[in-house]
Amino acid sequence: MPTIDESGYPLVFKVPSAVANPPDVDDKQAGHSTAIRVYVRALEGMQKEAVVALSTGAGQQTWRMVSDEGPYLDGTDLAPFPLGFFSAGMQFSLLNEVLRHAKAHDVALTLLELVQDNYYSMNGSALAGTMIGGAKPVEVQLKIEADASAETIAKIIALAEQSSPAHALMREVLSNTFSLNFNEKPLPLTDLATSSGGPVGTPDVIFEHTTPDSDADYRDEIITKVATAERVEGVEGGASSSLQPVQKRILHVHGHGKWVEGNLLEATAQVMRPIGSKFRFECEANLGDVAQETVKGTPPPLAYLSAGVGFCYMTQLGRYAHITKQHLQSYQIIQENIYVQDASDEAGLTGHAFPFDTHVFIEADEADEVAQKTVSMSERTCFLHAAMRDIYPSIIQAELNGEPLSISD
Repeated sequence: MPTIDESGYPLVFKVPSAVANPPDVDDKQAGHSTAIRVYVRALEGMQKEAVVALSTGAGQQTWRMVSDEGPYLDGTDLAPFPLGFFSAGMQFSLLNEVLRHAKAHDVALTLLELVQDNYYSMNGSALAGTMIGGAKPVEVQLKIEADASAETIAKIIALAEQSSPAHALMREVLSNTFSLNFNEKPLPLTDLATSSGGPVGTPDVIFEHTTPDSDADYRDEIITKVATAERVEGVEGGASSSLQPVQKRILHVHGHGKWVEGNLLEATAQVMRPIGSKFRFECEANLGDVAQETVKGTPPPLAYLSAGVGFCYMTQLGRYAHITKQHLQSYQIIQENIYVQDASDEAGLTGHAFPFDTHVFIEADEADEVAQKTVSMSERTCFLHAAMRDIYPSIIQAELNGEPLSISD
């Protein structure tokens, strides 16, 4: 299989939109919807490559991203871990919404930062089929400086959390659907809700044409590694620890996001448990109303978010195959989902996330039932599919000008 480093490409770059057309946007919500199609293929080891195509009522854009894992999964640690993409997407979504609502309320912020902690669980035996991933509410601490009243800033924060589609994903139950194409033939899935539609093309065709868009203007070094975790053997969260067939552990991802200047946002994400590296991400905020022309110099928050879901599911496919000693010649997915910011209710702008539809492609010298179980066990152990199985409203605390701030419901 190919590797990240042999391509010579940066960790993220813009791709011509014609390479991978995103799903159509609902005409009734065209100004407020983001439709995303993510193609992900496995590279060598735990490395993965994704093409993320998204469409809004204002236009389309397509990005290529890569992901890897740290020593805890015997990865090469060359690119961010899947949950890092998800963490960055959540941070950027909330920061963007705070800035946008502040602008709407004619409030000039002089500082906006957040600390975000995501927690997940993994328990049970992969070999016995009892292993399952879990999620917990995200914990956010906002730090704001502004010449505005506590009441106004509290209202802005509450509106921002309400309108953030990333936070909607955590507070809504989503009935995700799947399909399986095994050795070029469709197979039914009895343990998962079945997709009602077929995939658009195959992932291989997309990746054959994935090269940087020479006509596009996008930032350099959008994703960088800022701290490298040492490979440590024989300790909790150390090398190979996440490959054990029996698990009982809590996973902790720590993030720090901030508004840098102008429209530029920055976020870092690091695996604290197990022991992992820290990566930095960039995003440009969309400070107009939701229908304005999409900012195109960096991936938008929801592109990071959906890529994280696809990468996380792919990690579980590879991890389960490793534990059960399968030899997969290739495994890939096409994932589709939609986010909406709905301004039709009296409460104001409300973010919503809709179910993810995932089409899995596997080639392997295994029995049909093995492939079917691999797909269902990967859904059971995917942390981010777990986050969508139940309601996990965010826990947000804040301070204004150095003083604790009470946020109204």
